[in-house]
Amino acid sequence: MMKVVIVGGVAGGATAAARIRRLDESAQIHVFERSGYVSYANCGLPYYIGSIITDPEELTLQTPESFWKRFRIHMHVHHEVTAIHPERKTVTVLNRETGQTFEEAYDKLLLAPGAKPIVPDFQGLIPDGVFTLRTVEDTFRIRQFVEKNKPRSAVLAGGGFISLELAENLREMGIEVTIVQKLNHLLNPMDYDMATFLHGKMRSRGIQLVLGKSVAGLSAAREGIQIQVENHPPLTADMVILAIGVRPDSSLAKDAGLALGAAGSILVNDRMETSLPDIYAVGDAVQIRHQVSGKDVRIALAGPANKQGRIAADNICGGDSHYAGAQGSSIIKLFDMTAAVTGLNEEAAADAGIDYDKVYLSPSSHASYYPGAKTMTMKILFERNTLRLLGAQIIGFDGVDKRIDVLAAAIYAGLSARDLTELDLAYAPPYASAKDPVNLAGYLIENLSDGRIKQISWEQINSLPQDGSALLLDVRTPEEYKKGHLEGFQNIPLDELRDRLSTLDPAKPAILLCQSGLRSYLGCRILAQHGFSCSHVAGGYLLCQSVFSDREPAARHLPCGKEV
Repeated sequence: MMKVVIVGGVAGGATAAARIRRLDESAQIHVFERSGYVSYANCGLPYYIGSIITDPEELTLQTPESFWKRFRIHMHVHHEVTAIHPERKTVTVLNRETGQTFEEAYDKLLLAPGAKPIVPDFQGLIPDGVFTLRTVEDTFRIRQFVEKNKPRSAVLAGGGFISLELAENLREMGIEVTIVQKLNHLLNPMDYDMATFLHGKMRSRGIQLVLGKSVAGLSAAREGIQIQVENHPPLTADMVILAIGVRPDSSLAKDAGLALGAAGSILVNDRMETSLPDIYAVGDAVQIRHQVSGKDVRIALAGPANKQGRIAADNICGGDSHYAGAQGSSIIKLFDMTAAVTGLNEEAAADAGIDYDKVYLSPSSHASYYPGAKTMTMKILFERNTLRLLGAQIIGFDGVDKRIDVLAAAIYAGLSARDLTELDLAYAPPYASAKDPVNLAGYLIENLSDGRIKQISWEQINSLPQDGSALLLDVRTPEEYKKGHLEGFQNIPLDELRDRLSTLDPAKPAILLCQSGLRSYLGCRILAQHGFSCSHVAGGYLLCQSVFSDREPAARHLPCGKEV
């Protein structure tokens, strides 16, 4: 009879335990979880604080009792493994309720300790009202504090997924929320330009953003908690959430002599085996391979952890399963907006040494003639020569989840941008257009690669010549142009362009702009076939407005534009 000990009973650990039982009815399985809960949904925790999820039992998918009833798995909560002894194949376990310790033997050991919140080494005592959010117990403490103290203000240190979900829930409860983020934008997996749409949404809901700054210290104050911020006036709030990020909880592995990888993560191979025999590791604590770049990375998401748990279980039971890596597909709801990413962003593509390019498009969520269609903005990264898909980012409302999943599958399958044009995707007016946004992305990249269109990015706008040496044309309607436009751009609506060709000098390069990029593409096709050298502004006015307004949040229109 094989005896398996699992350290950690949340995503990867719980998945592995159940899989081992399905493969081996005779195995003896012991799971040691230091918290009081197993198989809980980390991503659901902010929604319990905000009372979207009202029953605390809904946070846990299983209980120790249900695991025993269904799987005959010994789930030991409030039990912390404090040491591993590979030489004699035992672990030391602390019963956190009684204070007693004991040794447990194993034939196979699986480490699924997860990650722990980063808490800066602030000088002095951390005042009451400061929290991290990682476990169910953390969630209960925050909710109890909110219910008892009725805080009017909160500062969240960090701008990742959990922080933003918590910010939304606290704001919906009427609490004034400020987010302090070290990066110059929210959500690290996104590029700055796409994240500006999120910035606009958060600010429109009354959430203050302090970007490009770090929390340097905390202290008790008469008004609540004073938060010291680098190169910024101090902030004051009734409560503080430290959501700066997480680091691998790998101290057990390190002390046992297991090889470590990036940022102290546990080094594993594609069978989820560590450097020592009969010891496996999965989840947020391990280093894995990025499917797109091939680089070693840490991706702290539930999806990869569950897949890794299943693969480790197969191999523990004598199988030969291999983990292909992850590409970081993720999605978040922020009020009525949805943001999603998969694959590489620009920084990651550059770090991997990939010669990449990018396109933007802003299609409707479904057929525009069917009521309720809403615009989404998509950014697709691809390898310049091969047109291999590298990554995607989407901001919108309806239909974002569908498109990011299609693109994630396409990236996993190694499809090129040209392949996107051939995907046979479901169409009905309430759900999509006959040319789905995913198809349109393929058409756009194909046109760019085949030389039918040239583009400039928003980063180049401020370097465009304003001396008349180039034709800067805004091909939107006069009504759109009056609401706001880029400085120096002359308004010639697309439908009037052919009639006004005689007023334009074909010796001058033409730069065309429209709302999202479609009409400027059509305009460039007209001009190119009349002897003009033409480029259009990728992403159009919609993207430029979001980016440039982000730098002056109070401005109604672009800093580089004007009303007429």
